[in-house]
Amino acid sequence: MSLSNGITRLVVAVISIPLILTACYFGKIYFLIFALGIALLSFYEFSRFAKNKGMNLNVWIGYAAIILLVSNRYFLFFDNFNFLIFFVAVISLIELFRNNGSAIYNLGGTLFGVMYLGLFASSLVGIREFYPDLYYRGGYIIISVFISIWVCDSAAYYGGSTLGRHKLFPRVSPKKSWEGTIFGFVFSIISMIAAKFLILDFFSWNSVIIMGIIIGVIGQLGDLIESLLKRDAVVKDSSNIIPGHGGIFDRFDSLLYTAPVIFLYLMYLNR
Repeated sequence: MSLSNGITRLVVAVISIPLILTACYFGKIYFLIFALGIALLSFYEFSRFAKNKGMNLNVWIGYAAIILLVSNRYFLFFDNFNFLIFFVAVISLIELFRNNGSAIYNLGGTLFGVMYLGLFASSLVGIREFYPDLYYRGGYIIISVFISIWVCDSAAYYGGSTLGRHKLFPRVSPKKSWEGTIFGFVFSIISMIAAKFLILDFFSWNSVIIMGIIIGVIGQLGDLIESLLKRDAVVKDSSNIIPGHGGIFDRFDSLLYTAPVIFLYLMYLNR
């Protein structure tokens, strides 16, 4: 990393991180807009590099579906399962008249993008809204998850750069190592333990440790899966929308992949 690129990354982080944490803390419409921004911009980036594989996603229908899915987690207008059945029927019918390349590729790419980015981003809203009567708790949970993912990414990067000897998944991400992955896993748990002392006092020790494990494992798998998609499309970054950081999908891939697992854990297993 060059000095100028490092400075750019730092400046972007200094500006963006307080804004993100503010949206997490206050929640409500502010966090909904934030989650929608992640989902819509990531879907846009995905649709752009999917063209390298001959896919012409139905972008505008995809945008509409993502807005409805993410917003519905906040407003609870309809059942998501029924909506997805309707969505598959609609995009199939529209594809009948599009005549824009491979129908199978277009339908598969559009459906995957909406499911991956729309449903996963809606889980972020579900986490933030999980305690409607004790509203600050949802903010503390989502802030803790964000920070743990950032700590995990940083620990994996610096641990791998310093001690990395054994390649983790060279076919997908040649620079990642087992050593870096272990560093990220350990520090994700440590960061959640720290959160227990600072803001998650209402969580049990079992819960914070399990959430740290989820972030340390699932978050890093999310990063690998996005790398797989980009490598298949022969692109380095999902976009260059964030100076020095690549694209929105690049920055929030771990968060998006982790969110539904944490949301399901809170719903069914958190005791």
